[in-house]
Amino acid sequence: MKTVNWTYRKFDYKRPSGTSRGILTEKHTWYLELKDGSREGLGEFNVIPGLTPEYASQEEYQHLVEQVCEQLQHEEWEIWKSLGEWMTSETYSIVKTKASLVFAIENALLDLWSTNGVLFDNAFAKKETKIPINGLIWMGEVDFMLEQAKSLHERGFNCIKLKIGSRDWTEELEVLRQIRELYSNEELILRVDANGAFPPMEALAKLEELAQFKLHSIEQPIAVNQWKAMRALCEFSPVAIALDEELIGVHDRKKKIELLDAIRPPYIILKPSLHGGITGCQEWIHLASERNIPYWITSALESNVGLNCIAQFTGNYDTSIHHGLGTGSLFTENTESDLTVDKGMIFKA
Repeated sequence: MKTVNWTYRKFDYKRPSGTSRGILTEKHTWYLELKDGSREGLGEFNVIPGLTPEYASQEEYQHLVEQVCEQLQHEEWEIWKSLGEWMTSETYSIVKTKASLVFAIENALLDLWSTNGVLFDNAFAKKETKIPINGLIWMGEVDFMLEQAKSLHERGFNCIKLKIGSRDWTEELEVLRQIRELYSNEELILRVDANGAFPPMEALAKLEELAQFKLHSIEQPIAVNQWKAMRALCEFSPVAIALDEELIGVHDRKKKIELLDAIRPPYIILKPSLHGGITGCQEWIHLASERNIPYWITSALESNVGLNCIAQFTGNYDTSIHHGLGTGSLFTENTESDLTVDKGMIFKA
């Protein structure tokens, strides 16, 4: 017998977490539950208010979840043994511009057809290898951010990421200066994320100030949809630029090509629940690789259900670089998982 259900769950953050979109204290998540005879599949509808385009309110998003479940009840899942087959379905055509919905269905389908929890046929999914990840420093006072950096380094992280652009600029530079006094760029890779905070006319000057700290990269220095300005920054910035929010809502292949060719970014960052699901990210990776644009894959505050899927997906690609998969430990409680983070590496125990 085939059934489709959804459940809702609220997670509490271990501590209020400062981001470019305010202070996070709780996380709203929905799960898609597929059952087909003895097989079961679980997928996560992951949203970030203010960033997920299809999320207007909790009530409206839950209505979308209900519509997805109703549509799936009428589909023939047995022909969806690959995501390529699912992409030809009516359900996909309905949700394909809503990345969080696409990701949840893909997550559930991969789980439904998996054996022993192996969603992707790679060494990570089979518990044979580990993936290096960056540690994440939350926004706060200078001392608090420095404490986080020291703690992460002591725990074995050799790559950390800081959010910048929303506090006093002098204080943010001071945090970076003090981190660099403690750890050289050989000891610690530094990434920063501006979340589009810099005014275009000021961005290059700020990037030149940041260059003294020998940063690996900066994510999204200016706001989206300013391709000409972003192209100029990518060309002249002394700090390598990575596109993130710029990719959200871009689903058409031709538009993806146009964006990559117009901006020519040094890096792109891919988040399945924001950038078109697993299949959408696969297409971004293919197009970026054709243009010799490096990338890394990042979770987006998912619970362990979504994080497990993203981590296994990441195992299909280069696992020698630092990906952003360490968000599973943010909540006071979480779903069960065999994912473990130790010494800056994530692996399945």
